[in-house]
Amino acid sequence: MFLIVFTASASAQLGGNNTYEFLNLPISARVSALGGNLISVKDNDLNVSLINPSLLSDSMNNNVALSYINYFADINYGYVAYAKHIENIGNFSAGIHYLDYGKFIRSDDAGNTDGTFGANEMSFNLAFAKSIIDTNLTVGVTLKTIYSNLDSYTSWGSAIDLGATYVRPSRGFTAAFVVKNMGRQWKPYTEGNREELPFEIQLGVSKKPKHVPFRFSLVYENVEKWDLTYFDPANPPLTADPLTGEPIKINKGKVWGDKFMRHLVIGGEFIVTKNLFLRVGYNYQRRKELMIPDKKGGAGLSFGFGFRIYKFHFSYGHAVYHIAGPSNNFSISFDLNSFNSKKTRTSVTQ
Repeated sequence: MFLIVFTASASAQLGGNNTYEFLNLPISARVSALGGNLISVKDNDLNVSLINPSLLSDSMNNNVALSYINYFADINYGYVAYAKHIENIGNFSAGIHYLDYGKFIRSDDAGNTDGTFGANEMSFNLAFAKSIIDTNLTVGVTLKTIYSNLDSYTSWGSAIDLGATYVRPSRGFTAAFVVKNMGRQWKPYTEGNREELPFEIQLGVSKKPKHVPFRFSLVYENVEKWDLTYFDPANPPLTADPLTGEPIKINKGKVWGDKFMRHLVIGGEFIVTKNLFLRVGYNYQRRKELMIPDKKGGAGLSFGFGFRIYKFHFSYGHAVYHIAGPSNNFSISFDLNSFNSKKTRTSVTQ
Protein backbone atom coordinates (compact mmCIF):
# COMPACT_ATOMS: atom_id res chain seq x y z
CA MET A 1 0.00 0.00 0.00
CA PHE A 2 2.83 2.40 0.87
CA LEU A 3 4.52 1.70 -2.48
CA ILE A 4 1.30 2.21 -4.45
CA VAL A 5 0.54 5.56 -2.80
CA PHE A 6 3.90 7.09 -3.57
CA THR A 7 4.32 5.65 -7.06
CA ALA A 8 0.87 6.88 -8.03
CA SER A 9 1.67 10.45 -7.01
CA ALA A 10 5.31 10.53 -8.14
CA SER A 11 6.46 12.20 -11.32
CA ALA A 12 9.39 10.04 -12.34
CA GLN A 13 12.31 11.87 -13.93
CA LEU A 14 15.68 10.95 -15.33
CA GLY A 15 18.84 12.46 -13.88
CA GLY A 16 19.38 16.03 -14.99
CA ASN A 17 15.68 16.90 -15.07
CA ASN A 18 15.46 17.75 -11.37
CA THR A 19 16.90 20.34 -9.06
CA TYR A 20 19.30 19.51 -6.19
CA GLU A 21 20.80 16.56 -8.11
CA PHE A 22 23.82 16.67 -5.77
CA LEU A 23 21.69 14.75 -3.26
CA ASN A 24 22.26 11.61 -5.34
CA LEU A 25 26.06 11.76 -5.38
CA PRO A 26 27.76 8.89 -3.50
CA ILE A 27 29.04 10.26 -0.20
CA SER A 28 31.34 7.76 1.48
CA ALA A 29 34.36 6.06 -0.06
CA ARG A 30 32.86 2.69 0.75
CA VAL A 31 29.66 3.47 -1.15
CA SER A 32 31.63 4.89 -4.07
CA ALA A 33 33.81 1.75 -4.28
CA LEU A 34 30.74 -0.52 -4.27
CA GLY A 35 29.16 1.02 -7.36
CA GLY A 36 27.69 4.23 -5.96
CA ASN A 37 24.88 2.87 -3.81
CA LEU A 38 24.67 0.71 -0.69
CA ILE A 39 21.43 0.58 1.33
CA SER A 40 21.42 -2.94 2.79
CA VAL A 41 24.58 -3.40 4.88
CA LYS A 42 24.01 -2.76 8.56
CA ASP A 43 27.24 -2.54 10.49
CA ASN A 44 29.14 0.08 12.43
CA ASP A 45 29.46 2.55 9.51
CA LEU A 46 27.84 5.94 10.03
CA ASN A 47 28.51 6.98 6.43
CA VAL A 48 25.97 4.59 4.91
CA SER A 49 23.13 5.95 7.06
CA LEU A 50 23.01 9.04 4.82
CA ILE A 51 21.37 7.02 2.04
CA ASN A 52 19.29 4.82 4.36
CA PRO A 53 18.44 6.27 7.78
CA SER A 54 17.27 2.89 9.12
CA LEU A 55 20.92 1.74 9.07
CA LEU A 56 21.57 3.87 12.17
CA SER A 57 22.32 1.58 15.13
CA ASP A 58 23.23 1.69 18.82
CA SER A 59 26.84 0.85 17.98
CA MET A 60 27.23 4.25 16.26
CA ASN A 61 26.76 6.16 19.50
CA ASN A 62 29.20 9.11 19.62
CA ASN A 63 30.62 8.19 16.22
CA VAL A 64 31.91 10.82 13.80
CA ALA A 65 32.18 10.39 10.02
CA LEU A 66 34.04 12.60 7.55
CA SER A 67 34.14 12.27 3.76
CA TYR A 68 35.88 14.21 1.03
CA ILE A 69 35.47 13.66 -2.71
CA ASN A 70 37.72 15.10 -5.38
CA TYR A 71 35.22 15.05 -8.24
CA PHE A 72 35.85 16.56 -11.69
CA ALA A 73 37.56 19.85 -12.66
CA ASP A 74 37.42 22.07 -9.56
CA ILE A 75 34.32 20.39 -8.09
CA ASN A 76 34.66 19.06 -4.54
CA TYR A 77 32.07 17.78 -2.14
CA GLY A 78 31.90 16.09 1.23
CA TYR A 79 29.99 15.19 4.34
CA VAL A 80 30.38 15.37 8.10
CA ALA A 81 28.09 13.57 10.54
CA TYR A 82 27.71 12.75 14.21
CA ALA A 83 25.52 10.02 15.76
CA LYS A 84 24.00 9.71 19.21
CA HIS A 85 22.04 6.94 20.89
CA ILE A 86 19.39 7.96 23.45
CA GLU A 87 18.23 5.16 25.71
CA ASN A 88 14.59 4.09 25.27
CA ILE A 89 14.12 6.57 22.42
CA GLY A 90 16.31 5.62 19.49
CA ASN A 91 19.31 6.59 17.40
CA PHE A 92 19.92 10.08 16.00
CA SER A 93 22.43 11.60 13.62
CA ALA A 94 23.08 15.12 12.39
CA GLY A 95 25.16 16.03 9.38
CA ILE A 96 26.03 18.52 6.65
CA HIS A 97 26.38 17.52 3.00
CA TYR A 98 28.06 20.20 0.86
CA LEU A 99 29.18 20.63 -2.75
CA ASP A 100 31.44 23.37 -4.11
CA TYR A 101 31.53 23.86 -7.90
CA GLY A 102 34.61 26.09 -7.75
CA LYS A 103 35.18 29.48 -9.40
CA PHE A 104 33.89 30.59 -12.79
CA ILE A 105 34.87 33.52 -15.01
CA ARG A 106 32.06 36.02 -15.37
CA SER A 107 31.70 37.36 -18.91
CA ASP A 108 29.05 38.96 -21.11
CA ASP A 109 27.78 37.88 -24.53
CA ALA A 110 30.70 39.62 -26.24
CA GLY A 111 33.28 37.79 -24.11
CA ASN A 112 34.22 40.73 -21.90
CA THR A 113 35.20 39.45 -18.46
CA ASP A 114 34.11 40.98 -15.18
CA GLY A 115 35.65 39.05 -12.33
CA THR A 116 34.58 35.61 -11.11
CA PHE A 117 31.66 33.99 -9.33
CA GLY A 118 31.11 30.83 -7.32
CA ALA A 119 28.44 28.17 -6.88
CA ASN A 120 27.72 25.78 -4.04
CA GLU A 121 24.97 23.67 -2.54
CA MET A 122 24.42 22.06 0.85
CA SER A 123 21.97 19.97 2.80
CA PHE A 124 21.50 19.96 6.58
CA ASN A 125 20.35 16.49 7.64
CA LEU A 126 18.74 15.20 10.83
CA ALA A 127 18.04 11.44 10.97
CA PHE A 128 16.27 9.14 13.41
CA ALA A 129 16.03 5.35 13.52
CA LYS A 130 14.39 2.89 15.86
CA SER A 131 14.19 -0.88 16.00
CA ILE A 132 10.76 -2.46 16.18
CA ILE A 133 10.51 -4.43 19.43
CA ASP A 134 10.81 -8.22 19.12
CA THR A 135 11.54 -8.04 15.38
CA ASN A 136 14.56 -7.78 13.12
CA LEU A 137 13.13 -4.66 11.51
CA THR A 138 14.45 -1.10 11.88
CA VAL A 139 12.74 1.99 10.47
CA GLY A 140 14.23 5.44 9.97
CA VAL A 141 13.62 8.91 8.61
CA THR A 142 15.90 11.75 7.49
CA LEU A 143 14.81 15.40 7.35
CA LYS A 144 16.77 17.56 4.90
CA THR A 145 16.95 21.33 4.63
CA ILE A 146 18.53 22.18 1.27
CA TYR A 147 20.21 25.42 0.19
CA SER A 148 21.66 26.23 -3.23
CA ASN A 149 23.61 29.30 -4.38
CA LEU A 150 24.49 29.59 -8.10
CA ASP A 151 26.05 33.03 -8.59
CA SER A 152 23.27 35.54 -7.83
CA TYR A 153 20.56 32.87 -7.93
CA THR A 154 19.55 31.19 -4.69
CA SER A 155 17.07 28.49 -3.85
CA TRP A 156 16.07 26.43 -0.85
CA GLY A 157 13.82 23.47 -0.21
CA SER A 158 13.25 20.50 2.06
CA ALA A 159 13.00 16.75 1.64
CA ILE A 160 12.34 13.57 3.59
CA ASP A 161 13.93 10.13 3.21
CA LEU A 162 12.21 7.04 4.63
CA GLY A 163 13.94 3.72 5.15
CA ALA A 164 13.28 0.23 6.49
CA THR A 165 15.87 -2.50 7.03
CA TYR A 166 15.32 -6.18 7.86
CA VAL A 167 18.26 -8.19 9.18
CA ARG A 168 18.73 -11.94 9.67
CA PRO A 169 22.14 -12.15 11.40
CA SER A 170 22.12 -15.96 11.54
CA ARG A 171 21.83 -16.12 7.76
CA GLY A 172 24.01 -13.12 6.97
CA PHE A 173 21.09 -11.60 5.06
CA THR A 174 19.84 -8.00 4.96
CA ALA A 175 17.03 -6.42 2.93
CA ALA A 176 16.24 -2.70 2.71
CA PHE A 177 13.63 -0.38 1.27
CA VAL A 178 14.24 3.37 0.81
CA VAL A 179 12.13 6.27 -0.44
CA LYS A 180 14.37 9.24 -1.22
CA ASN A 181 13.89 12.96 -1.62
CA MET A 182 10.17 13.41 -1.08
CA GLY A 183 9.88 17.16 -0.81
CA ARG A 184 9.49 20.53 -2.39
CA GLN A 185 11.52 23.44 -3.66
CA TRP A 186 10.07 26.26 -1.57
CA LYS A 187 12.09 29.07 -3.15
CA PRO A 188 12.94 28.57 -6.85
CA TYR A 189 15.95 30.18 -8.53
CA THR A 190 13.60 32.34 -10.60
CA GLU A 191 10.06 33.36 -9.73
CA GLY A 192 7.40 31.00 -11.04
CA ASN A 193 9.87 28.31 -12.12
CA ARG A 194 9.59 25.72 -9.34
CA GLU A 195 11.43 22.46 -10.11
CA GLU A 196 10.95 18.86 -8.97
CA LEU A 197 13.28 17.10 -6.54
CA PRO A 198 15.04 13.83 -7.57
CA PHE A 199 12.43 11.52 -6.03
CA GLU A 200 13.35 7.84 -6.08
CA ILE A 201 12.42 4.45 -4.60
CA GLN A 202 15.08 1.80 -4.03
CA LEU A 203 15.25 -1.84 -2.95
CA GLY A 204 18.41 -3.58 -1.79
CA VAL A 205 19.69 -6.89 -0.47
CA SER A 206 23.03 -8.12 0.80
CA LYS A 207 24.28 -11.58 1.67
CA LYS A 208 27.35 -12.83 3.49
CA PRO A 209 27.58 -16.64 3.30
CA LYS A 210 28.57 -18.35 6.52
CA HIS A 211 32.32 -19.04 6.81
CA VAL A 212 32.99 -17.12 3.56
CA PRO A 213 34.87 -13.77 3.84
CA PHE A 214 32.79 -12.09 1.16
CA ARG A 215 29.65 -9.93 1.18
CA PHE A 216 27.56 -9.42 -1.96
CA SER A 217 25.21 -6.44 -2.29
CA LEU A 218 22.61 -5.58 -4.91
CA VAL A 219 20.53 -2.39 -5.21
CA TYR A 220 17.58 -1.95 -7.55
CA GLU A 221 17.26 1.79 -8.18
CA ASN A 222 14.35 3.82 -9.59
CA VAL A 223 11.63 1.31 -8.75
CA GLU A 224 9.06 3.96 -9.72
CA LYS A 225 10.22 4.14 -13.36
CA TRP A 226 10.94 1.21 -15.65
CA ASP A 227 12.53 2.76 -18.73
CA LEU A 228 15.71 4.71 -17.85
CA THR A 229 17.09 4.85 -21.39
CA TYR A 230 17.77 8.17 -23.07
CA PHE A 231 18.32 8.91 -26.74
CA ASP A 232 19.87 12.13 -27.96
CA PRO A 233 17.35 13.82 -30.30
CA ALA A 234 20.29 15.09 -32.35
CA ASN A 235 21.65 11.57 -32.74
CA PRO A 236 18.74 9.10 -32.70
CA PRO A 237 19.39 5.33 -32.97
CA LEU A 238 19.34 3.81 -36.43
CA THR A 239 16.07 2.16 -37.45
CA ALA A 240 17.22 1.12 -40.94
CA ASP A 241 20.44 -0.23 -42.42
CA PRO A 242 22.28 2.77 -44.00
CA LEU A 243 23.47 0.59 -46.93
CA THR A 244 20.47 -1.56 -47.76
CA GLY A 245 17.69 0.58 -46.31
CA GLU A 246 16.12 -2.50 -44.73
CA PRO A 247 14.60 -2.13 -41.23
CA ILE A 248 16.90 -3.17 -38.39
CA LYS A 249 15.38 -6.02 -36.41
CA ILE A 250 14.99 -5.31 -32.70
CA ASN A 251 15.90 -8.05 -30.24
CA LYS A 252 13.17 -7.63 -27.61
CA GLY A 253 14.98 -9.82 -25.11
CA LYS A 254 18.14 -7.74 -25.41
CA VAL A 255 16.16 -4.51 -25.04
CA TRP A 256 14.40 -5.83 -21.92
CA GLY A 257 17.70 -6.98 -20.42
CA ASP A 258 19.29 -3.59 -21.07
CA LYS A 259 16.42 -1.76 -19.35
CA PHE A 260 16.52 -4.15 -16.38
CA MET A 261 20.28 -3.87 -15.90
CA ARG A 262 20.08 -0.06 -15.84
CA HIS A 263 18.39 -0.35 -12.43
CA LEU A 264 21.07 -2.49 -10.81
CA VAL A 265 24.12 -1.50 -8.78
CA ILE A 266 26.31 -4.49 -7.90
CA GLY A 267 28.94 -4.54 -5.15
CA GLY A 268 31.25 -7.04 -3.53
CA GLU A 269 33.28 -6.69 -0.34
CA PHE A 270 36.14 -9.04 0.55
CA ILE A 271 36.74 -9.22 4.30
CA VAL A 272 40.46 -10.02 4.32
CA THR A 273 40.76 -9.53 8.09
CA LYS A 274 38.67 -7.71 10.66
CA ASN A 275 40.78 -4.63 9.93
CA LEU A 276 41.18 -4.85 6.13
CA PHE A 277 38.50 -4.80 3.40
CA LEU A 278 38.74 -4.88 -0.41
CA ARG A 279 35.80 -3.59 -2.46
CA VAL A 280 34.63 -3.65 -6.05
CA GLY A 281 31.45 -2.45 -7.76
CA TYR A 282 29.69 -2.08 -11.11
CA ASN A 283 27.09 0.47 -12.18
CA TYR A 284 25.56 -0.50 -15.55
CA GLN A 285 23.50 2.68 -15.95
CA ARG A 286 26.57 4.87 -15.40
CA ARG A 287 28.47 2.87 -18.01
CA LYS A 288 25.73 3.12 -20.63
CA GLU A 289 25.32 6.86 -20.14
CA LEU A 290 28.96 7.94 -19.96
CA MET A 291 31.03 5.53 -22.04
CA ILE A 292 32.40 6.48 -25.45
CA PRO A 293 31.21 3.84 -28.00
CA ASP A 294 34.60 3.69 -29.74
CA LYS A 295 36.58 3.58 -26.48
CA LYS A 296 34.48 2.23 -23.63
CA GLY A 297 37.27 1.90 -21.09
CA GLY A 298 36.31 1.14 -17.49
CA ALA A 299 33.24 3.39 -17.26
CA GLY A 300 30.88 2.05 -14.61
CA LEU A 301 33.54 0.14 -12.68
CA SER A 302 34.72 1.08 -9.21
CA PHE A 303 36.98 -0.30 -6.52
CA GLY A 304 38.50 0.62 -3.19
CA PHE A 305 39.59 -0.57 0.20
CA GLY A 306 39.13 0.11 3.89
CA PHE A 307 41.34 -0.46 6.90
CA ARG A 308 41.46 0.27 10.62
CA ILE A 309 44.46 1.79 12.34
CA TYR A 310 44.36 2.48 16.06
CA LYS A 311 40.95 4.14 16.65
CA PHE A 312 40.29 5.26 13.08
CA HIS A 313 38.65 3.59 10.11
CA PHE A 314 39.95 4.83 6.75
CA SER A 315 38.33 4.14 3.37
CA TYR A 316 39.22 4.94 -0.22
CA GLY A 317 36.98 4.67 -3.29
CA HIS A 318 37.92 5.04 -6.95
CA ALA A 319 35.04 5.28 -9.44
CA VAL A 320 35.44 5.45 -13.21
CA TYR A 321 32.76 7.66 -14.75
CA HIS A 322 34.23 8.54 -18.10
CA ILE A 323 37.35 8.25 -20.22
CA ALA A 324 38.14 11.83 -19.13
CA GLY A 325 38.93 10.60 -15.63
CA PRO A 326 37.73 9.03 -12.37
CA SER A 327 36.64 10.40 -9.02
CA ASN A 328 38.52 9.76 -5.78
CA ASN A 329 36.76 9.50 -2.45
CA PHE A 330 38.28 9.51 1.04
CA SER A 331 36.43 8.78 4.29
CA ILE A 332 37.41 8.66 7.95
CA SER A 333 35.27 7.56 10.86
CA PHE A 334 35.99 7.14 14.56
CA ASP A 335 34.29 6.59 17.89
CA LEU A 336 34.64 9.44 20.38
CA ASN A 337 34.03 6.98 23.22
CA SER A 338 37.36 5.31 22.47
CA PHE A 339 39.21 8.53 23.35
CA ASN A 340 37.48 8.78 26.71
CA SER A 341 38.05 5.23 27.85
CA LYS A 342 40.37 4.89 30.81
CA LYS A 343 42.92 2.13 30.90
CA THR A 344 43.23 0.26 34.17
CA ARG A 345 46.34 -1.49 35.28
CA THR A 346 46.24 -4.83 37.04
CA SER A 347 49.19 -6.06 39.02
CA VAL A 348 49.84 -9.78 38.94
CA THR A 349 51.72 -11.52 41.73
CA GLN A 350 53.51 -14.67 40.85
